[in-house]
Amino acid sequence: MNTSAPRPTMTSYNVLSRGGARSSLRTVLITGVSKGLGRALALEMARHGHAVIGCSRSDDKLAALKSELSDSKHLFVNVDIRVNSSVEELLRMVMEKKGAPDIIVNNAGTINKNNKIWEVPEEEFDAVMDTNVKGTVNVLRHFLPPMIERKQGIIVNFSSGWGRSGAALVAPYCASKWAIEGLTKSVAKELPEGMAIVALNPGVINTDMLTSCFGSSASIYQAPDAWAVKAAAMILNLTRSDNGASLTV
Repeated sequence: MNTSAPRPTMTSYNVLSRGGARSSLRTVLITGVSKGLGRALALEMARHGHAVIGCSRSDDKLAALKSELSDSKHLFVNVDIRVNSSVEELLRMVMEKKGAPDIIVNNAGTINKNNKIWEVPEEEFDAVMDTNVKGTVNVLRHFLPPMIERKQGIIVNFSSGWGRSGAALVAPYCASKWAIEGLTKSVAKELPEGMAIVALNPGVINTDMLTSCFGSSASIYQAPDAWAVKAAAMILNLTRSDNGASLTV
């Protein structure tokens, strides 16, 4: 695949939606839907009729999203992806109510406070690794088997530009996203025909996470809802031929 080629726009997605194999509605599991990119992507997917399975550790924000997307086809669950048993319980609920998802978006993530690596507290470093790496692996551990049984499905692991480069003061975050890149390329070699896993750099978006790094200058970047229009179109048009790719919205 030529990853430098233009990705599908929302207009091209609408054309695909009116005909062709990719017109069917999907079930999309998104982690970290309580705010930022996860919330925006959940709303955008739902706007196009797709069933959203969303999880988050924030009860209040999850309840707010649930009230906004009140259609019974959606499912929102309080889950801590850092905890294997919590993800195992999510799988049980999803399989009972929805069956294996068509698309998984491993979006949930966190970042350390700007600091030199030797000044990052142990618990802060662990929180970044536990969420960004261990959390992603927990989801893969439990949800890949039923998807593999069907021999179909798309997995999107959120990476970062800092998962392909380095930056001062955010070494733990960079390390976690480099891990996602390597993890994705390795798992791609383990999947059967009909499935794909990609590492997706969302780009630079005005979120709380960006504000923690850039301060007030984060506001010059695009908002999550504008980003989600492009991201949803791109994710919905991923195919087996994208397996193992490192892509950017």
